[in-house]
Amino acid sequence: MPDTHNCTFCGGRIEPGTGRMYVKRDGTVHHFCSKKCYKNLIELKRVPRRTRWSQRYQG
Repeated sequence: MPDTHNCTFCGGRIEPGTGRMYVKRDGTVHHFCSKKCYKNLIELKRVPRRTRWSQRYQG
């Protein structure tokens, strides 16, 4: 049975066979549900706690 993961940025559930996995040089593995989450964390370096649309938002 394939594992389901949670998105590193928004906290959403990722179905098996979908999403994107990003491995940093230090061995840290990030799972993303969409390009939107990938771009916000990796390219734009945004913090999920400060992004209103993420489930990890703490307002």
